[in-house]
Amino acid sequence: MNRSATDVTPEALSITDLTMYLKGVVEETFPSVWVVGEISNLSRPRSGHVYMTLKDDLSQIRGVMWRSTASKLRFDLQEGQQVLAFGGIEVYGPQGVYQIVLRKMEPIGLGALQLAFQQLQQRLQAEGLFDPAKKKRLPPFPRRIGVVTSTTGAAVRDFLEIAMRRWPNLDVTIIPAKVQGPGAAQTIVAGINAAHRLKPPLDVLVVTRGGGSMEDLWCFNEESVVRAIAASRIPIVSAVGHEIDITLSDFAADVRALTPSEAAERIVPEYAAVYEAVVRLSRRLNQPLWQRIHYHKEQLRQLSQRPVFRRPHELVLRRSQQLDELEIQMRKASRKSYDQQTQRLRTFATMLSALSPLGVLARGYSITRNHRTGETILSSHQVSQSDEIYTQTNLGGILSRVVSSYAE
Repeated sequence: MNRSATDVTPEALSITDLTMYLKGVVEETFPSVWVVGEISNLSRPRSGHVYMTLKDDLSQIRGVMWRSTASKLRFDLQEGQQVLAFGGIEVYGPQGVYQIVLRKMEPIGLGALQLAFQQLQQRLQAEGLFDPAKKKRLPPFPRRIGVVTSTTGAAVRDFLEIAMRRWPNLDVTIIPAKVQGPGAAQTIVAGINAAHRLKPPLDVLVVTRGGGSMEDLWCFNEESVVRAIAASRIPIVSAVGHEIDITLSDFAADVRALTPSEAAERIVPEYAAVYEAVVRLSRRLNQPLWQRIHYHKEQLRQLSQRPVFRRPHELVLRRSQQLDELEIQMRKASRKSYDQQTQRLRTFATMLSALSPLGVLARGYSITRNHRTGETILSSHQVSQSDEIYTQTNLGGILSRVVSSYAE
């Protein structure tokens, strides 16, 4: 049988009233609770809030983590991750479901810090921030060293004690920074940036602090600090904690030192050892040098014993005498050569005179030429009647005209 709205008994509750009643009961009963579960249906909208489902083998519950809480997590949430979560149970009225508002969360198996360390290490390593090929070498003899650390900690005292003992009057600049707690990462980054502005520039920069728990050293695992160290133009030595302590700053630095004291030993050469090495090198250089000097001194001594240096004027006089003798020999040779050439010239002149046509003419012979052409006439066939011919005699010439010619 159907009932109308007027038949509803006064004891009946509206859905909203029932939901609000349950909300009060649940939230007052479970204001805070720890739960263990596996993350599924993970969602990160642009608002920054994180939504998920926490489940086990038989049940599940919705979970929400507001942005203010999510931003403080030191590790990344992942699907299928087992977590230990803390929060309060609330009833979400519009949908009539209950959910847990998460205020804390830790991974099961690994601590939150350790997981955050591994996740950030893997991400930065994939970017190449820890690439050994990018590491800068430390200068063998640094003149100016900067130290980013707390001015009140034991680390700075240990570093300065060892450094000054190894090399007195070393120029060390302390750049104050917080090395633990909230805001420490920002001061370390600011210290590294300030080190790059110092004039004259630093040769080496040390980022250091003493030992402590992982929580105490966490600022040296902050991404901003690791990136600042990797981007440094100055060679950086990371000396954080004790031998067993490892931070991401150690991976990003150019050199990792196990302790602040070891950092001083690796950066600063020992004066006594350097001095001894210089003395040894000086001896090695001086020994062959003195040997060469002795050799050349002996050479000079032997040269000084030679007559040319002992009686230099005697050499000059001897050379002068030789020059005179050569001059006499040259004059004799010149005269002899002149006489010989004169005699040869006379012989050649006699021979030429005997062969000269003028000599023939002097003996009564003559030479006849064609007056017009100058051609020497050797035969009567070379002239014709009326040709003018010129006859050269020893004492003159005769111009004639041919009347007739005949051949013998």
